[in-house]
Amino acid sequence: MTSAAPDNTSVDVLIVGAGISGIGAAYYLQREHPQRSYAILEARGASGGTWDLFRYPGIRSDSDLYTFGYEFKPWRDEQAIASADKILAYVRETAAENGIDRKIRFHSKVVSASWSSRDARWTVEVQHAGTGERTTMTCNWLFCAGGYYRYEEGFTPRFEGRERFQGPIIHPQQWPADLDYAGQRVLVIGSGATAVTLVPAMADTAAHVTMLQRTPSYIMALPSEDKLANRLRLLLGEDRAYKITRRKNIIRQQAIWRFCQKYPTAARRIIRNLNAKMLPDGYPVDEHFNPPYNPWDQRLCLVPNGDLFKAIRAGRASVVTDRITTFTEKGVLLESGRELEADIIVTATGLKVQAMGAMSLSADGRPVSLPDTVAYKGMMLSGVPNFAYAAGYTNSSWTLKIGLLCEHFCRLLAYMDARGYDTARPEPADRAMPTRPFLNFGAGYIQRAIDELPRQGDRAPWLTSMSYARDVKLLHRRPVQDPELRFSQSQSNGAQPSLVTETVALWTGSTSPAVRRSSPARLAASASSSPTRSPGEAARWRWSTGTPSGWSASARRREPSAAGR
Repeated sequence: MTSAAPDNTSVDVLIVGAGISGIGAAYYLQREHPQRSYAILEARGASGGTWDLFRYPGIRSDSDLYTFGYEFKPWRDEQAIASADKILAYVRETAAENGIDRKIRFHSKVVSASWSSRDARWTVEVQHAGTGERTTMTCNWLFCAGGYYRYEEGFTPRFEGRERFQGPIIHPQQWPADLDYAGQRVLVIGSGATAVTLVPAMADTAAHVTMLQRTPSYIMALPSEDKLANRLRLLLGEDRAYKITRRKNIIRQQAIWRFCQKYPTAARRIIRNLNAKMLPDGYPVDEHFNPPYNPWDQRLCLVPNGDLFKAIRAGRASVVTDRITTFTEKGVLLESGRELEADIIVTATGLKVQAMGAMSLSADGRPVSLPDTVAYKGMMLSGVPNFAYAAGYTNSSWTLKIGLLCEHFCRLLAYMDARGYDTARPEPADRAMPTRPFLNFGAGYIQRAIDELPRQGDRAPWLTSMSYARDVKLLHRRPVQDPELRFSQSQSNGAQPSLVTETVALWTGSTSPAVRRSSPARLAASASSSPTRSPGEAARWRWSTGTPSGWSASARRREPSAAGR
């Protein structure tokens, strides 16, 4: 349902986070529901999320932008594996082109949110980052798109003797803008995506860069340019080339993941052989590039054009696999007895996972404990009404799932509008349903926080799917209604049994008794065949069976909404 007179403190949908997920959610929402009011709360002073926060050398995507980018906005740069500044420009351009940037309220951190079933509203406590002042907002839906990690600090394990080291110790999440590492010996601790990005980027000017790892990671080299995509762009134009390339790369990503899952031994052998070909003759591949776990038990690291391997071949970088005993004045002492000397130490040791932006939730006065909830379709929480969240894939491009979730969310709103509901609450039919961790993913940053996250069930729709193909069926093709998603209308709004028929009468222009007595399905058919509607508008009605764009869903207000005038 939409509010009759939204103001600065009351909106229909409140989106938390102005990163790539939040901007995407806003786009789908205003495209499918232009009559709805919304705002985006961003705790920092700039949009872009990850791509504005991290400033370390070489920061880039670890998947191609044809799948990491939005489905509705073609990626036009020749580089498929893109640097952070290009991704940030892309996200901000999307926001500016669609007027989304005007909906962002910066320096606004959500502290808590409490749900009232009587009013079908969230009351959200917001803290201003600069002044500490706290204000409240209300909304019918709360959409959390604030990412999955703490922006304030990354994860650094306790290192014995850390205080003894005489040089700077830096975490990539707090990279100093004035750090000069030219001609310096740099030690990067870690072996994940950040480490394999930093090492070749710093090796260009540093005296030498050493990557120190406890355990190797799987690393694959891919071209930074998609030559086929660039050729298709010339032949077919931006839009058609983007759609074809996106589909091609989705299929490739899923095929690689499925192959690794089904044939882990063969996948390990292939990756090892590819690595060996790019490393110097006689290099100890098994010591430094042969992990003890199977491919995709943790995320594969991507290196564009094999830049890490090139730096190793050129002698500008090296890899050491060992454990730290203690920091020393000159570097670190390893369990093997070897001392690695360095002028600068970079702790690329991971993120601190933070669920739902660390906001505290309550429903009708009862606190919500996330580990006691179960994820519904990977986008809602059991027992928590009108709360949606955006969490992408760990085995593919993050935003592939975000797009599907946002589309499904908009269809859900349309379904509720058409039937006069203002509340949706997932509830498992089997309260004794077995549960398991939210993610089946071995990465350290996930495992450290697994007990703080929601759970998932043992069957649909309570699974956190990592399959794009399955999610297309579940979130895009199948109906939004489900026996375990309960709909209701709040007491404050009162019963409005004629809402669907009156809304359709407005849409079709018909006031005949026959139309008013029709079922929702027949009304939808009538609306879709109305001569006053364009084919696109009719298709949108049939697709969503919801409130047409630009018209109020309120049965009490028979006039176009402000957005549709």
